[in-house]
Amino acid sequence: MRFNRFGLSFDYPDNWSVDTEDAQGMYATVTVYSPEGAFWSVSGHAPGGESDTLASAIVQQMREEYQDLDSESTEQSIAGHSLSGYDLNFYCLDLTNTAQIRTLETPAAIYLLLCQAEDREWERIAHVFAAMTTSFIGIIGRD
Repeated sequence: MRFNRFGLSFDYPDNWSVDTEDAQGMYATVTVYSPEGAFWSVSGHAPGGESDTLASAIVQQMREEYQDLDSESTEQSIAGHSLSGYDLNFYCLDLTNTAQIRTLETPAAIYLLLCQAEDREWERIAHVFAAMTTSFIGIIGRD
């Protein structure tokens, strides 16, 4: 399926649910949930800010919630666009979890992408997260 509202457009699996509750105009947040509880989220933020400050704030929030959080900064290139962010690992309800935070700067906005899943589900759907991110970036790149 294709989501295309609030200036955000991306493909996602048919059996996943979309939450636009935090969406407000151009700088919306949209979250897509797998049937098992994993999620992928994208939010737009005003251009001209520091994308690392945005990503670091998410890491800090997660560190406050998950005391044993491991984080590693990373750079990634997708469809000719450079993304920076963090890979996270932590325990939640005695289960290991993985999350990825990525930022993408464009003239129109800074986009924050976040995906998270319990590690057993992560192994099955990491490629789905990657495909959703690639579809978002591919569409942004054409604008």
